[in-house]
Amino acid sequence: MRNRLGREVELLAPAGGWEQLRAAVHFGADAVYLASERFGMRAQAQNFSRGELPRAVAYAHEHGVKVHVTANIVMHEADIALLPGYFEALEAAGVDAMIVGDLGAMRLARTYAPHVDVHVSTQASVSNAEAALVWHELGAMRIVCAREMSVASIARMRDELPRDLELEAFVHGAMCMAYSGRCLISDYLTGRSALKGNCTQPCRWHYVLEEDKRPGEHFPIEEDGHGSYLLNSKDLNMLAHLQGLAEAGVDSVKIEGRNKKAYYVATVVGAYRRVLDGEDPAQVMHELDCVSHRPYGTGFYFGPAHQTPESDEYERTWLWAAEVERCEPVGDGTYAVYVTCRNRFALGDELEVVSPHVPSRPVKPLSLALCATDPDEKDEQVELANRAMESYVIHVAEPLLPGDILRVHIP
Repeated sequence: MRNRLGREVELLAPAGGWEQLRAAVHFGADAVYLASERFGMRAQAQNFSRGELPRAVAYAHEHGVKVHVTANIVMHEADIALLPGYFEALEAAGVDAMIVGDLGAMRLARTYAPHVDVHVSTQASVSNAEAALVWHELGAMRIVCAREMSVASIARMRDELPRDLELEAFVHGAMCMAYSGRCLISDYLTGRSALKGNCTQPCRWHYVLEEDKRPGEHFPIEEDGHGSYLLNSKDLNMLAHLQGLAEAGVDSVKIEGRNKKAYYVATVVGAYRRVLDGEDPAQVMHELDCVSHRPYGTGFYFGPAHQTPESDEYERTWLWAAEVERCEPVGDGTYAVYVTCRNRFALGDELEVVSPHVPSRPVKPLSLALCATDPDEKDEQVELANRAMESYVIHVAEPLLPGDILRVHIP
């Protein structure tokens, strides 16, 4: 899919750790964004040590995938003092871009990592052309649009910007009730700052009222008696509107989720890849219902964003059963597929295979065995795979690819 400037729209995927990085690459991301131990807005993600960054970048580059590294927390003096060495490490690791939201960080980035592109984080709330032009004059190559922008406002801003300044927009994942994520509730209630990447998500908590003359007596805000999740935002889902974003001039579409598991990354990235490559969104939308999510909406792109005050429960109909490690032909028209178990599944279950670039499809194991750890022992035939992170072998009637995902339906 190309945008109005004739550029291919980039698919940018979250990589909260090694498993997520491999999933993003396998399922068709053009670029990934990740963080090291400090300066990222998802401190609870697995992330990458500074020593791991060169290897992560090399792995991505071997597969033609770019790497963007976040350094977009609100910077205080203690953080600024550490940035020169950190930015030098990013340049040495060969990262393609860093994502910043602080002017001081921007200034240091141009000094200590002059060969790394700088992208301006959504934390900077850039929502007009004048602000974007200031960042561009300082050396920014891309603006991550404020989440509060509409498709129409992005198109208007694109018309006022030079062609070499790119625009990036979030298209999928959790939404924050605060303006561009600048929220103090977590810091106030728990001492963990959202602006340092440690949000406890108190906007998702269950709230009730207590009348001051009747202490201890709680009154539900909602009539149904289940309380209210007053600030609980819907998840963003723009799969059906990628063409509109491209026509507005967006160069890169971004999936939120550096705290998510590899199954989530694989499924969501695979769905967006297929639509960007030309498939009908209506034929792909089912995939996004197969990952844990809150009710979906389109954020601010077509009007006000909406909350889900009735519940904070995730909608979940499928579980990550296993990941394919290798596949070998057996010789009788079947294949031995070695998998790492993630959640329990039974021999009689009909699983679904999630592979890159193609629709998911059912597959039923013909046999199931727990792999022996001793080469002199035989695999143990079983009816149930229930040992997480241990290796099993299943026999199926078609070859599967290493990195493919097997999922099982929740009854």
